Amino acid sequence: MVPCGAVLWRRLLRKRWVLGVVFGLSLVYFITSTFKQEERMVRDRNLLQVQDHEQPIMWKVKFSSGNSSQLSNQCRNSVQGKLLITDELGYICERKDLLVNGCCNVNVPSTKLYSCDSCLPNGCCSVYEYCVSCCLQPSKQHLLERFLNRAAIAFQNLFMAVEDHFELCLAKCRTSSQSVQHENTYRDPIAKYCYGEYPPELLPV
Repeated sequence: MVPCGAVLWRRLLRKRWVLGVVFGLSLVYFITSTFKQEERMVRDRNLLQVQDHEQPIMWKVKFSSGNSSQLSNQCRNSVQGKLLITDELGYICERKDLLVNGCCNVNVPSTKLYSCDSCLPNGCCSVYEYCVSCCLQPSKQHLLERFLNRAAIAFQNLFMAVEDHFELCLAKCRTSSQSVQHENTYRDPIAKYCYGEYPPELLPV
């Protein structure tokens, strides 16, 4: 025997007005959910764009006075280089000369401190690791501070995440939209890693 409730439910579903009510409620739920999601997206976008333009951005970057402030025996480094590595003290060395603690071996003649080899006067370099090493020079602090003070809203999410000079140089030297023109061509295909205030000069079209 089929339960009475199941029979009644089947009969109700056959009626057009019941199906209309179910469809109407589903439509209302869908529209409400869509509007809520759109409101949330607009609110999040406004938070990013309007973040109190009148107040200065509170950058977290800490600048050190050079390698004398290193307190531990461990170093962070630029990690990804196949041939060269730059550590957080500003030394650049061949990957084979990297010590187990992450620092460059300063006793190797080829290891250099704050080296700007491959870098142009505008602060753009052809080798990422030299860009980071050059950027870590204590004398570059004022230049980097000027850049941060003028950084566009679009760069806030990137540069507000960094906490010190080394992290800032790692982020600044990576290629970004500042290094390209027409979205697919480097402004300067040779010196494309820049720590300077301004992007490379646009190449003639």
